[in-house]
Amino acid sequence: MASTDLNSLHGQTAIVTGSSSGIGEAIAKELAGRGADVVVNYHGAERDAQATVDNIVAMGRRSFKVQADVGSESNVIAMFDEAESRLGPIDIVVSNAGLQRDAKLADMTLDDWNMVINTNLTGGFLVGREAVRRFRKKGPRPEVSRALGKLIFDSSVHQVIPWAFHVNYAASKGGIKLLMESIAQEVSCEGIRVNAVGPGAIATDINKVARETPGGLDAMLKLIPSGRVGDPVDVARVVGFLASDASDYMTGQTLFVDGGMTLYPEFRGNG
Repeated sequence: MASTDLNSLHGQTAIVTGSSSGIGEAIAKELAGRGADVVVNYHGAERDAQATVDNIVAMGRRSFKVQADVGSESNVIAMFDEAESRLGPIDIVVSNAGLQRDAKLADMTLDDWNMVINTNLTGGFLVGREAVRRFRKKGPRPEVSRALGKLIFDSSVHQVIPWAFHVNYAASKGGIKLLMESIAQEVSCEGIRVNAVGPGAIATDINKVARETPGGLDAMLKLIPSGRVGDPVDVARVVGFLASDASDYMTGQTLFVDGGMTLYPEFRGNG
């Protein structure tokens, strides 16, 4: 049977998309720290991906990097094929890869829209679909986990908070919410757990310019009741929980890791 330590991921293999840096890198390291072998996916930053791999190997876990565009069906299938060939059956899949291309609505190009939707939402669909297929192919492994498989999406507070001047990103994350919930409704009867994390403001390259612009950090902190910008490891720890049997009775849920941003703090004392 599975380990009596419900937080352990020993004997399991994970794929984390977009894990060469930022939140994805932290997730890959967190899963490895809990005992999993980890496939590090990247799109363009090969050197950063190798550094993530090196860190995981130094923990005593198996790891390798694989380049894949999650918006490409053939790339996603090839990534899973290579993962199974090199590390064996896949137990955990984290669909984390995402990007922004910001503009005012009237100035947003169709390319801006399509690039974000293709990576964030279509990529989530392709990775999620392949994960379910591979979990079914693998079959139960009660010696390592109670679940047939664990699929975790990296969403955003903007699956519930509208975001002017970022309509493509907000639409992609709103789509991820119902994609995740609908997959969970469909496959949970098979023992496949499907959940999501919803980060708020996390200190990564995606918001570095905003944080370092004069007054930018202060403006950001006004939206965070906890009074600090989050660290990637804050999100990674929650993903580790969702990947573990400690969350065995949870499915179809988004856990917000946002310092309270979804509490709409600008309404405090108003209205």
